[in-house]
Amino acid sequence: MSAYGHQMEREFSSQSLLSREDTESGSQYVLESGFYMKSFAATIFIAGLLIVGVLSVTLLVTLAVMLRSCESRSKGMVEIEKASDSYHYCKAFALHGELNSLEEPEIPPVCWNLAIHYIEGGEYERDLNFMISMIESFFDTISPSDNHLDAVLIDIDDILASNHTYTYQSMHQQQFNQYGSNKPSGSIEDAANLKHWRILELYVKLKSRGWSLILLSRKPERQRNVTAEQLKAVGFNGWSSLIMRSDSEMETETWEYFRRRRTAMKEGGTQIISVISSQLDALTGSSLGKRVFKLPKPLRYNSQTPTL
Repeated sequence: MSAYGHQMEREFSSQSLLSREDTESGSQYVLESGFYMKSFAATIFIAGLLIVGVLSVTLLVTLAVMLRSCESRSKGMVEIEKASDSYHYCKAFALHGELNSLEEPEIPPVCWNLAIHYIEGGEYERDLNFMISMIESFFDTISPSDNHLDAVLIDIDDILASNHTYTYQSMHQQQFNQYGSNKPSGSIEDAANLKHWRILELYVKLKSRGWSLILLSRKPERQRNVTAEQLKAVGFNGWSSLIMRSDSEMETETWEYFRRRRTAMKEGGTQIISVISSQLDALTGSSLGKRVFKLPKPLRYNSQTPTL
């Protein structure tokens, strides 16, 4: 047989072999590189490419969401820092305002809302309860002397606000209904009620332990009878003395008025153990006793609502 015949025979044999393989194994795909892939394998390969694509898109979306979340969180932190800055500023300004007896128009507007939040958010109640506990802890460590010449001075202007006419019974009922559950006082009115009740509770406890209680007021002497009746109406009875301004003291700076009265008490033989007030003018100067306690006081934010 010629060389050409042998070549044709080999090609025919190869084609026959490929045909048999196609019949036995199914169709095949031939890539230009010479790589053979069956249809099932090709399906898996394409599915794999799709999965990789989907995963890539998912990863990109996840990264985008995380980036936006981080941006929002960072923005929130900045806002918190700004709120914190305002809080510390207004806290410092409140002290400055008390020291200099600033009036309402001099209070920055940003501090008004913070003053409201301080009360309605329950922070005022927590501060008040903490300070009352501190006072009680101090008096748990000492006792009145036998000569009864030692006394505790309490600022009654913390007790009697100009437009509050509570009675002892109503305050007791409010304490039972609202404050027995330790729920934060949520309004200005609730906070004022709570303050009156907590000071009264402290007053009764000190009196029962034998302490002489001297009450201080910035009000003029001519209002003594009215003031005394108001005190009795809200449960404050049995004080040792009620100090009020004489006509000649009305033009005197309040802190100086209090200082002179304390000095006179000391010279008269009274030993002042402590002074309790929410206002700095009563806690300034000499003859303040062994321990001074300042009750929390929100910054006044309008002229209609009394300072607590």
